[in-house]
Amino acid sequence: MSGAGGSLRLILGDQLSAGISSLVDLDRARDVVLMVEVASETTYVPHHKQKIAFILSAMRHFASELSAQGVTVDYVKLDDPENTGSFSDEVARAIKRHRPSRLMVTEPGEYRVRQFMQDWQDAFGLPVDIRDDTRFLSSPAEFARWAEGKKQLRMEFFYREMRRKTGLLMTGSDPIGGQWNFDSENRKSLPKGSQLPSRLRFEPDAITQDVLRMVGERFTRHPGELEAFGWPVTRADALNALDHFIDIALPSFGDVQDAMKQGESFLYHALLSPMLNVGLLLPEEVCRKAEFAYHSGHAPLNAVEGFIRQILGWREYVRGLYWLKMPDYATGNALNAHRPLPAFYWTGDTPMNCLRQCVGDTMRNAYAHHIQRLMVLGNFALLAGINPAEVEEWFLAVYADAFEWVELPNVHGMALFADGGVMASKPYAASGAYIDRMSDYCGSCAYSPKEKLGAKACPFNYLYWDFLARNRPTLGGNQRLAMPYRTLAAMPFEKRDQIAIESQRFLDGL
Repeated sequence: MSGAGGSLRLILGDQLSAGISSLVDLDRARDVVLMVEVASETTYVPHHKQKIAFILSAMRHFASELSAQGVTVDYVKLDDPENTGSFSDEVARAIKRHRPSRLMVTEPGEYRVRQFMQDWQDAFGLPVDIRDDTRFLSSPAEFARWAEGKKQLRMEFFYREMRRKTGLLMTGSDPIGGQWNFDSENRKSLPKGSQLPSRLRFEPDAITQDVLRMVGERFTRHPGELEAFGWPVTRADALNALDHFIDIALPSFGDVQDAMKQGESFLYHALLSPMLNVGLLLPEEVCRKAEFAYHSGHAPLNAVEGFIRQILGWREYVRGLYWLKMPDYATGNALNAHRPLPAFYWTGDTPMNCLRQCVGDTMRNAYAHHIQRLMVLGNFALLAGINPAEVEEWFLAVYADAFEWVELPNVHGMALFADGGVMASKPYAASGAYIDRMSDYCGSCAYSPKEKLGAKACPFNYLYWDFLARNRPTLGGNQRLAMPYRTLAAMPFEKRDQIAIESQRFLDGL
């Protein structure tokens, strides 16, 4: 029997890379690859139907590709009547089936999974080899060395170290173009009449159709729609999606990467993060292809640098921060926010058009781009004082690219400032004017961003000032907020009182 005396190699749903460390020295004659669709992983938060379908379909395709290469794959489907529904119990069953000499796995992306893996050696009575995930460009240990002794862990400085390490967009020891960051050039609104590119979507094949049917039948209470499913679920399709983005969208990505448009979910964005986060694409190959687009004259520097910064900077940075600070990081609530998550985050049923549009895009596609997430959905949760744990659960549930290592720092630290400034130097709080400048949402809204108070006023306007007033004890000394706090102090008492009254009335209505 394959596996008797060999290794049992567990592959998780976000480890779908041929070069994953747990497969590096695979012995096809003796080893067994175990892949399990685990019920508890589909329900520990109410994951979007498309997210579940994407991961399960990608897993089944990856297993099929391994089998075609002569690898013995033990694959347990979600609807297998013998499936116990938990990682530990399924590993135990597989050990009985295959009698391996050891269990091998690549370190998982979530702290909670790592915790129960660490118990397996004692529980199963055989060696458990948890290998480093070498697909990333920085290891947790490397990040910890960079962070040691620093009071503030700013992504920008970590990003510069990663540029030096990889040589991406570098000429010797200097950044190409003479500056590290072209973010100031990447904040334009979408020009009127822009002809947006048609984005590549992938027709579900037979494997994916089977998964979609199962998910539709089994997860009726989960959020989201399945009709628009078009994600790449194989390595080949993921590479096609990467080439499509580089060819069609990257040249215009930089200028308007922060823009939003009603009825347009994708604009010039890459749509690659789900495939990156399950391993169908690797961060270095994605960055190198973008860099080549600059050197070949296909895409401008501000677009390429902005895109590479999202992967080489933010993606690597939040993973390092996650493993450095967990598990305590998840429990912080620096702004003492305890309001329950409003129901419209699930339904989109709100007269605030920006929120309705972003929730609608999310439920249709299991996707929204970074400004929709940060400056609309996250910004509202910040200003309204919504409980960080509830906001984080929602973000983890509804996006196809959301795994805790990437979702938690971005929401907890960046969007909600719940870590008290470990990640960001100030809260990303904004009034309705920002949303009006970066989108066309406000023209179809029941509220006006130009009205500051009253029934027609955009709630973001008075909530912004109420947020500052409520959090003055915590944020009043923040130098980056000195100007708005001076403006708040100069307001007539009557206006400040009216802001508080209208904010309370609105928030009570949630």
